[in-house]
Amino acid sequence: MTDRMLPGRPYPLGATWDGHGVNFAIFSENATSVELCLFDPDDPKRETARHVLPERTDQVWHGFLPGLEPGQLYGYRLHGPYDPPAGHRFNPNKLLIDPYAKAIAGDVDWSVPVFGYRRDARDAFLPDQRDSAHGVPRNVVIDPRFDWGDDLAPRIPLEESIIYETHVRGFSLQNSKVPPELRGTFAGLGHSASIEYLTNLGITAVELLPVHDMLDDQRLSQKGLRNYWGYNTTNFFSPAARYAASGDRGGQVREFKEMVRALHRAGIEVILDVVYNHTSETHGYGPTLSFRGIDNAVYYLLDPEDPARYLNYTGTGNTINASHPQVLQLIMDSLRYWIQEMHVDGFRFDLAPVLAREDHAFSLGAAFFDIIHQDPVISQVKLIAEPWDLGEGGYQLGNFPLRWSEWNGKYRDTVRRFWRGDERQTAELAYRLTGSSDLYRDDGRMPTSSINLVTAHDGFTLHDLVTYQHKYNHANGERNRDGSNHSFSWNSGVEGETNDPDVLELRERRKRTFLATLLWSQGVPMLLGGDEIGRTQQGNNNAYAQDNEVSWYDWKLSEREESLLQFTQRLIALRRRHPVLKRRSFLDGKPVGDANAPDATWLRPDGSQMTGADWTRADLHTLGLRLAGDAQGERDEFGTPRDDDTLLILLNADRRSVRFTLPRNHRGIGWQIEIDSGRPESGADVEGERFHAGDGVHLIGYSAVLLKQIEPPH
Repeated sequence: MTDRMLPGRPYPLGATWDGHGVNFAIFSENATSVELCLFDPDDPKRETARHVLPERTDQVWHGFLPGLEPGQLYGYRLHGPYDPPAGHRFNPNKLLIDPYAKAIAGDVDWSVPVFGYRRDARDAFLPDQRDSAHGVPRNVVIDPRFDWGDDLAPRIPLEESIIYETHVRGFSLQNSKVPPELRGTFAGLGHSASIEYLTNLGITAVELLPVHDMLDDQRLSQKGLRNYWGYNTTNFFSPAARYAASGDRGGQVREFKEMVRALHRAGIEVILDVVYNHTSETHGYGPTLSFRGIDNAVYYLLDPEDPARYLNYTGTGNTINASHPQVLQLIMDSLRYWIQEMHVDGFRFDLAPVLAREDHAFSLGAAFFDIIHQDPVISQVKLIAEPWDLGEGGYQLGNFPLRWSEWNGKYRDTVRRFWRGDERQTAELAYRLTGSSDLYRDDGRMPTSSINLVTAHDGFTLHDLVTYQHKYNHANGERNRDGSNHSFSWNSGVEGETNDPDVLELRERRKRTFLATLLWSQGVPMLLGGDEIGRTQQGNNNAYAQDNEVSWYDWKLSEREESLLQFTQRLIALRRRHPVLKRRSFLDGKPVGDANAPDATWLRPDGSQMTGADWTRADLHTLGLRLAGDAQGERDEFGTPRDDDTLLILLNADRRSVRFTLPRNHRGIGWQIEIDSGRPESGADVEGERFHAGDGVHLIGYSAVLLKQIEPPH
């Protein structure tokens, strides 16, 4: 390696090894000079060289070092004004993480002065002159080469998708079928035992909680906790080394790719939960680790009346300035990197409205949407929005553009209210079960715009939803004040875990009924990982800091948990088998099939069609939905007609049993029970049980039944 730095190139940004050396390029609009610091790979705290980047092109500082190899550790120091009232916080005493680093080694050491200002001074705007290098992670130059073999993106249509939200570490950490050294890692998720489980379950995609390099907040570290969920991003390109069995010197990149390749071979897509709305540097009194020291006024939204203050639409202290062209390029470059280099299949955008705020207001005309829509790479993967943030006008459910799907919070809330027995929920439920046309149809979108969920990482698990009436978040160290205060009382008379067989049976039935509702609804179902095996967080509805048994999956399943798993597998198999449960277009009452029956018919318990007055009845807690199949309307990829049966969904949210009369309006038909959430273990005497039109079906309280239309039984 030579000590002389050559001019190099301004693109690509980051550290790029070309076989002859490494090109370094970093953007800063307001810096006056940039220093590159090199560190000994065998002794990361020892600085071996320092170079001033010799060239600046279009506000990109760059240089090339011949002879440098992958594995080299480096960091940056940027010179410029330290003037918080003007929005600038340059401090060359603070070593900085490259925004385009592909791998990061080490963690933040909070005992080192990683804050850019003097914390012991009354005036927080005084710069801290102490060096932070010993407490800041190093960037790693990587070798990007990888043999993908015959890897192909599964490209599963949204209407065929069943998403499984899970955590890389929590999923496999306690799985005895995974080798101990691989548990809780990318390799653990990509292990054959994990993949066999997911394949047998029947899901089509894993949606991974954040895997970008992240930070454990100082506040949590002082309490002995960790930011387990990972919504505290430090870098948008590097896979978090905490999830890598292969270490933090670039092995995390290869291990992530190996995981994706293994999942793809099993036909499972990988969707990343990405946090581009804020960073781990938090508010103006947070650490200086990367963006703040590189160009604070560019990367963050600052209060125009007081640029020392950060606008906070995220609840975390800062907000990324996605309206700035360079910041927008950073986000797009990151998305393309994860698609093209890491082969991921889609993204769920945390607090997505933040990224489309221009002049501080959400806008469908935002550059963020425009660039994604025209990008030939990003526009072709799955794009899922969390359609709300904490700013004014931040609730934007139903307002995202074409090609976007959204976490449907109205679906979650309506389904919960209906099964709780709340009054006057039938009309709202009808919209949610049929794809939420009230939210998406007028914009030319489809039922697949709705990502249906009953539970997610943020809130109670399904087990806890039917077990606890109040949250129990004391372990988070915030006096149980964090997390949602929404009480979801089931009036079961028992709070928390119990051995009462009647209460246990009722809870298990409610779990099954929730799962059935989710998987029989039009749209895209998202299952919270572990709900299928009764995973509990012991009443904690905000387990973001619980990197322990509260959050990890317990794979030692009881008989009840095994039964729930088998029931979920059957539900998923039924959904995948019946096209009528996953239509691409909205149900509109038009006739389909040989019988010329309406595609959707809503029924009262007496078997007659619901009328306008029925939709506003306070006491109607039982209803049916007939979905007319059309074998000629659905064909597989080879043109063969699919088995598109007519189905009948019966829902009873009453605590009492109800006799539901099967519809009479089609002569000569019969019905066969496919699955019953109230009687899942009855075997042949229930599964395959057949009825004539006009017969009564017994619905247990809080149960859901799916029937298939057949030739009349003899």
